[in-house]
Amino acid sequence: MTAQGARFKVTGSRVSSSGAFRALGRAGLAARGVIYIIVGVLAVQIAFGKGGKEADRQGALQTVARTPGGTVLLWLLAVGLAGMAIWRFSEAVWGQSAPEGDKATKRLSSLARGVFYTVVCASTVAFTVGAGGPGSSDKKSKDWTGKAMHDLPAGRWLVLIAGLGLVAIGVGIAVAALRTKFEKKLRTHEMSPGVRRAVTTVGVIGKSTRALVYAAAGGFIAYAAITFDADKAKGVDGTLRQFSHTGAGPWLLVLVAFGLIVFGVYSFCEARWRRV
Repeated sequence: MTAQGARFKVTGSRVSSSGAFRALGRAGLAARGVIYIIVGVLAVQIAFGKGGKEADRQGALQTVARTPGGTVLLWLLAVGLAGMAIWRFSEAVWGQSAPEGDKATKRLSSLARGVFYTVVCASTVAFTVGAGGPGSSDKKSKDWTGKAMHDLPAGRWLVLIAGLGLVAIGVGIAVAALRTKFEKKLRTHEMSPGVRRAVTTVGVIGKSTRALVYAAAGGFIAYAAITFDADKAKGVDGTLRQFSHTGAGPWLLVLVAFGLIVFGVYSFCEARWRRV
């Protein structure tokens, strides 16, 4: 590494670890936690036949909007999501604070997440000002699947690969969660033994459940490609509802919903102890 490159890295490291960047990252993690908890609660309501909203980001924003001070809360969520995007972009430029955070794969992962949260933030702002919003996750999944299969060269195969890729990502996240690899990203030395056990348990349950939802959604996308029927694709809401149509009835959906709520709680743990 050249002297100039070394100075850039040191300067970048100082910037990315500044109090402002840490605050932005933690605000984003907290915002993510709020959304997952609301989605989980909406899924529980659906399981018992009381759900009037979709159990996805659109439904979460609608729920927040209907609470006292909803507009203010929506703006706070948007600020938190913007903070998450900025933090992820800073990791893409200067590397993650976790072990081997300078690896190209880690930087690309942060870049992809930065783009994702930029889109999420923009859609949240649009919803808040009444200019649209994230829209139904099911409708978007069906629309994107249909356009890809019909408009792109080898679109059907691309959709199949995307669906299987999402399944693989879900499985990978679940395996990493069960092996508690996420602890490397936490300041566990600041936790008491009891708190560490609790955070680890919450992390394993929450991250594994989110991975299950990812994998199931990927499976539906792959099935849509196999059957050449975009209506078979499902977003988060449709995927969650499908859990209630299994032999376990609504109770499997309740368990998955509980896991999503737990992941929301884990997001707050990350906001407190994540190496940012």
